[in-house]
Amino acid sequence: MSRAADSNSSNGHLVQAVSTLFPFPETLEKFVFNSGAHDARDPKAISTIPTDILDTPSEYIFYMDLPGLSKSDIQVTVEEENTLVIRSGGKRKREDGEEEGCKYLRLERKAPQKAMRKFRLPENADVSAISAKCESGVLMVVVGKLPPPPKPKNGAGHRRLIPNNSSNAAIGVE
Repeated sequence: MSRAADSNSSNGHLVQAVSTLFPFPETLEKFVFNSGAHDARDPKAISTIPTDILDTPSEYIFYMDLPGLSKSDIQVTVEEENTLVIRSGGKRKREDGEEEGCKYLRLERKAPQKAMRKFRLPENADVSAISAKCESGVLMVVVGKLPPPPKPKNGAGHRRLIPNNSSNAAIGVE
């Protein structure tokens, strides 16, 4: 059985039962059963970024929780095919208070080493009009919208003829 069951003990029995009946590849098993959780002790772990997306008449606004990270730790890019990519390679700093002989007894607050999220932008997204701002642990990315295509004038384009193969008559489509 994979580590997915170990890292999510509340569902461990379910994961074990389903894994026995349907052996999933480990990556799929983590996706299905791990609910985005990651092992904070694993330095190679990449977590997803919780995101809200607002669609306004003029822009798309992405709100992402990135607590404890500085602006220099966050990278916002647009990659091929209108894909918005948000990466964090930084390390969230814990409160100063670790003195010699002191250690944390519990670390529950999510502090990812690395985080990433990709979004396929709609066709009307203006990738030349993107801005990002990070305040109080919340990253706000604003993507402008392109103006809608002009509507045809005087009814042009509303009616077209499609030939009917059974006879040479045309069918009007509105």
